[in-house]
Amino acid sequence: MSQMKLIDQKKINQLKKIAVSVSVAVSGLLAFIKFVAAIYTGSLAILSSMADSLADIISSFITFIAVRFSSQPASFGHRYGYGKAEALSALVQAAFIAGSGFFVVYEGINRFIKPQKVEDTAAGIVVMLLCLLITIGLIVFQKIVVKKTDSLAVAADRAHYLVDIITNISIIISLLIVKVFNFDWFDTIAALFVSFYLLISAYKLAKQAVSLLMDKELPDDVREKVINIVKSCSFCRGLHDLRSRNLGDIYMFELHLELDGALSLYKAHELTDIVENKLKEAFPCAQVIIHQDPAGLVEDRLDDRLINS
Repeated sequence: MSQMKLIDQKKINQLKKIAVSVSVAVSGLLAFIKFVAAIYTGSLAILSSMADSLADIISSFITFIAVRFSSQPASFGHRYGYGKAEALSALVQAAFIAGSGFFVVYEGINRFIKPQKVEDTAAGIVVMLLCLLITIGLIVFQKIVVKKTDSLAVAADRAHYLVDIITNISIIISLLIVKVFNFDWFDTIAALFVSFYLLISAYKLAKQAVSLLMDKELPDDVREKVINIVKSCSFCRGLHDLRSRNLGDIYMFELHLELDGALSLYKAHELTDIVENKLKEAFPCAQVIIHQDPAGLVEDRLDDRLINS
C-alpha cells in the first residue's frame, strides 16, 4: 500500500472517530432533554422518543468502540483486518433498537388499559422542535462522513437519527392534535407508531449487518465494474470465478485471470500486477487476489458449479 493511501486511510479513520464522538454527545443531550419533557408532560410519545435516544447513546458508544477497533491495521492473527467489527456493532445496535420498540409497545398497551392525561403539550411541542433541529444537523454531518468513508457503523448510526426525524415529526403532530382536540389517546397511538417503526428499522439494520458478516457478494454494479476493468486490459483472454466481499471498510476481490499460456511466469506476474493496480485505482485500499490461468484450460470452476447448483 502506498504512503498516500496510508495517509488517506488515516484521515478516513480519524473522520469516523469524530463522527461517532459527536453522535454520542448529541444522543446524550437529546435523551436528557426528552427525559425532562416526558416527566413534565406525561407524554408517552415523548417517552418513546427518549427510549430511542437512550438506545442511541448505547448504540453510539458501541459504534465508537467498533470504529476504534476496526481502524486497527491487519495483524498476524487477523490478516484481513478488523473492519467487520463495524458490522458486529450494527448488529448490536439493531438489538437495542428492537428493545426500545418492544418497551414502547408494552407501555402503550398499559396506557390503553390505564389512560393518562398529557399535560402542557405546548412545552412538549417546543422541546420536540428543538430536538428535531439538532437531529437534522447531526444527520447532515453524518451523511458527509458516510460519503467520504463508506463506514457501515456510521451509516447504521445515521439510520437511527433518520428514524428520529420521522418520529419527532409524528410526535409533534400528535401533541398538536392532543392540544387542539384534547384526544389524549392519540399520544399513545403516536408512541405505538414510533415503536413499530423502530422494529422495522432494527430488522433492516440487522439484515444488512448479517449480510456483511456472511460475506454476501458486493452489488452487481461493483462486480460489473471489476469485470470491465479486467477485460479492458488487452492481454486479458478472459476471467472467471470472481468473488467479492466487504471487509467492513474496504472491498476484497478474488478472481482467475486467463492469460496466454506461453508467457513466462515472470511476464504473467508483471501483467497481473497491471490488473491489480487498475483495480486498486478504482477501489482505493482494496485487497486483490488474482490467480493466473492459461487461456483455454479446462478445469473445475466455481462459476460452473454455481450455475449447475
